[in-house]
Amino acid sequence: MNTSSRLHQWCIAFLPDVPHTRPREWLRAALGASLGFVFTTWLCSQLFGPQLAVHFSGPLAASAVLLFAVSSGALAQPWSIVGSYLCATLVGVLVGQLIGHSLPGAALAIALSLLLMCPLRCLHPPGGAIAFCMVFAPSAPGIEVWYPALTVVSAALGLLGSALIYNNLTGMRYPRQTTPPADTHHTRDPVPGERVGIRDTDLDQALDELGAFVDVTREDLAMIVKSTERYALRRRMGDIRAGQVMSRDLICATPGTSIKQGLHLLRHHHLKALPILDHNRKLVGIVSLSDLIAPLHRRLPKRIGLFRRRPRPRLGDLMTSPVRCTDVDTHVVELIGVLSDRGLHCLPVLENEKLVGVITQTDVIAALQRELLAHFE
Repeated sequence: MNTSSRLHQWCIAFLPDVPHTRPREWLRAALGASLGFVFTTWLCSQLFGPQLAVHFSGPLAASAVLLFAVSSGALAQPWSIVGSYLCATLVGVLVGQLIGHSLPGAALAIALSLLLMCPLRCLHPPGGAIAFCMVFAPSAPGIEVWYPALTVVSAALGLLGSALIYNNLTGMRYPRQTTPPADTHHTRDPVPGERVGIRDTDLDQALDELGAFVDVTREDLAMIVKSTERYALRRRMGDIRAGQVMSRDLICATPGTSIKQGLHLLRHHHLKALPILDHNRKLVGIVSLSDLIAPLHRRLPKRIGLFRRRPRPRLGDLMTSPVRCTDVDTHVVELIGVLSDRGLHCLPVLENEKLVGVITQTDVIAALQRELLAHFE
């Protein structure tokens, strides 16, 4: 690479990346940041006076941007803001008492706060600004010595509470939570989708090898990698939809079908589950083989005279409702994880809210086999 190419690449590095958020998300974050900042500043002003509230408003505004605009990042999680504010407050108070209100003291407080936040895993950039402001906290006859520290703690809790309420009310899950894979078999084996490919230990090793701080959680990184793999597989497999590989000759039952008749249908047609339709041919439930052989503990007692008689249960008493379904236009790749990791053997397929087919694990395997053969050919 010649000098001009290197210069060109160096200049390109200063350009921003293409944003992956939508204007609606920009408006949501902007409104939340402004409301959270106003509420927290007002709260601190009422408790400790407007002078201290304004003094710490700069780092508070920066924290508001993180908590509302990039709430999924590692820097914006609850422990990040609370822990960093506590670290910065402690360091700022100690440095201010030992060195005094000076620029070297503020620089030392920023450095010590950073060194303390890293091992405590609460890195939060506005924490450095909190340490700076704490060193230069106003001291006057009307302001108690411990007022600045309480102002910072109140600001952290007030802003965090605002973010918890606003983000979740507007559809942004906060704090970031991980959903453990469903343990359908109650064994120590990982789910089928995690037995091959990239594992959590691989991501940990990659992050350790990078050696630098990355503002993304391991869970978010795993989700990005898996989504990328899924989209790449969709591109390679072409446009295969559920409607192309599903079974259309449906074997169904009604809520009033007896268990004996249900078992006969499952055994005769070699099925794992039966869709349950009402008198309007609308899907109202599904019954699997395990449902029929499980203990019938949901029988409803019926009184006849002075005696109690338990009616024989029907499929309607044992069915699972509501039913996890899919659409005829769903790509086959989207069904792999559902059928492999969540313990489902089949999925009813709907078109205009009407049952038109059933797609099973066997159907998906056959579609994958066809694509593999075509790829090798």
